[in-house]
Amino acid sequence: MEYRRLGRIGHMSSIVALGTAAFGERSQDEADRLIEAALAAGVNHFDIAPGYGEAELRLGDYLKRHPQPDVFISCKTQVRTKDGSREQLLRTMDRLHKDKLDLYQLHAVCNSADLDDCFAPGGSMETFVDALETGLVAHLGITGHGWESAATHLAALDRYPFATTMTSANVFMVQDPSFAAAWTALQNRAEKEDMGIHVLKASARIAWGDRPRTFGTWYEPFTEQADVDLAVSWALQQRITTICSAGDPALFGPIIDAASRFRDYDLVDQEALLSRPAYGDIFVDA
Repeated sequence: MEYRRLGRIGHMSSIVALGTAAFGERSQDEADRLIEAALAAGVNHFDIAPGYGEAELRLGDYLKRHPQPDVFISCKTQVRTKDGSREQLLRTMDRLHKDKLDLYQLHAVCNSADLDDCFAPGGSMETFVDALETGLVAHLGITGHGWESAATHLAALDRYPFATTMTSANVFMVQDPSFAAAWTALQNRAEKEDMGIHVLKASARIAWGDRPRTFGTWYEPFTEQADVDLAVSWALQQRITTICSAGDPALFGPIIDAASRFRDYDLVDQEALLSRPAYGDIFVDA
């Protein structure tokens, strides 16, 4: 496993972070197996949220029984009010058996309206600043997905110096000139301000549409190892820290395998994904 510095936070994060949505709807035994597989693979960065089913309870139960793993845990809230977000923060800390969170993020800030809600008087950003100042959290970040997320997070940095950003980006998305420009600008800003970048949806393929949903992800993922390799290699050759694994345990192994050989591919190889059938916009059903 390769490790990269998470911006000015300084943590050396594994280039794959465990997306705990993968076990939010699973039993404790299934969650334990995925957590242990991640640790065995060298993953030391877990991403979690209250909206991921019972993921907080599953991870909290595991950590209570196995208090030794040195894991960086990033959590988040989609609640936009000061009081509601504080209540959710404290519940998260209780569920994870933590007296301080490594990173707390504004969740699903996907457009300017979301951003305005967070920064409004009595909004969630007031909870975030207070939690940082009082020591409940060590660092603050922002997350979002969709076509406007990179530009939205750029705008967010004009309002507050977040330590990390988490946004969707993949080979298909950067074919759009507007998204590509915002994505490049976000990477430039991150380098200038020493900010960590997480990438979401690197190996997403297309919206499910009317097809049967054969995985727990809300989009159809790439599943052939050769395709996962190309998708992951593109993401890890961007100026980022880590990618989040997909929301189904069956997809974790292929993503880890792909991360182990991402340097074997160049941009010409990665562009071969664009010729795959049914590779497109995952956000049309969102």
